[in-house]
Amino acid sequence: MFNNLFSIQFEYPYLLLLIIVFILCSIYCKAKTPTYLIPHLNIFNKSQEKINMIHSLLKYLVIICSILALASPYKNLNTQIIKNEGIDIVLSLDTSGSMKEFGFNQLKPEETRFKVVKDIVKDFIPKRVNDNISVIVFGTSVMMATPLSFDKNAQLEIIDYLDIGIVGDKTALIDSLVSASKILKNSKAKSKVMVILSDGADNASTIPFQVAIKMLKKHSIKVYTIGIGNSNKIMLNKIAQETLGKAFFANSKQELSSIYQEIDKLEKSKIDNNKITLKNYLFFYPLFLAIILLIILIYLKNKE
Repeated sequence: MFNNLFSIQFEYPYLLLLIIVFILCSIYCKAKTPTYLIPHLNIFNKSQEKINMIHSLLKYLVIICSILALASPYKNLNTQIIKNEGIDIVLSLDTSGSMKEFGFNQLKPEETRFKVVKDIVKDFIPKRVNDNISVIVFGTSVMMATPLSFDKNAQLEIIDYLDIGIVGDKTALIDSLVSASKILKNSKAKSKVMVILSDGADNASTIPFQVAIKMLKKHSIKVYTIGIGNSNKIMLNKIAQETLGKAFFANSKQELSSIYQEIDKLEKSKIDNNKITLKNYLFFYPLFLAIILLIILIYLKNKE
């Protein structure tokens, strides 16, 4: 039991100083009240003293429990090191209207281009165990589906909910480059990579091509482009060339899968260890006790 008590820590321990402030104020900041001498009231005085003592005790306990709750007590459950090395990757997926076509060879009748892409991406993500991954989608506009994260399970679940046309039917490919730059610009990884997949020409971006390239170069982001269908091969080649990446083009499901396998062999780079500390927060207990004691104090005061 005592071991459990000693293992409790406070997220905001400096707030515990408020207990000392409260005690000092209760001693030195009392309001002066006039006194009247009335004989033969000894019996009432004694009973009143007991009532006042109970009220004071309850008041002290309410304040102390409230301050303990504010200080946010918790217990560490365990600490996990989730990676020692890796790279930061943004996966940018085209969700424009053209991705609903059945343009790949050897597709099942129910498999659109985007369905194939989702399946391959879902196979790719778990392989990058040590990597920080973000997923963005682009159509008429760009949306971040998941921020940079190591939580691969959550990302796989989110990808299941992505669908064609979720951000419009057009193709804002260049705008997606800028979004990836904003996500990766504060990354501490020595290697930052964007993998962009599109099946069409850009027809919705509002940001000039050279501005996007300048941002990618400024933050040392390498771009691997994957074109399928009627993609703009000249633009995809230019993006990869300018950022020291590589351009790929797929005409079948097998080719697309092999491209992701090749990208899976990206270089590793050491970055700071990342730790997750699981905490069991206990603020509810002193807060609940404070509320109960306050209710009792109010009841007793009103009873008088």
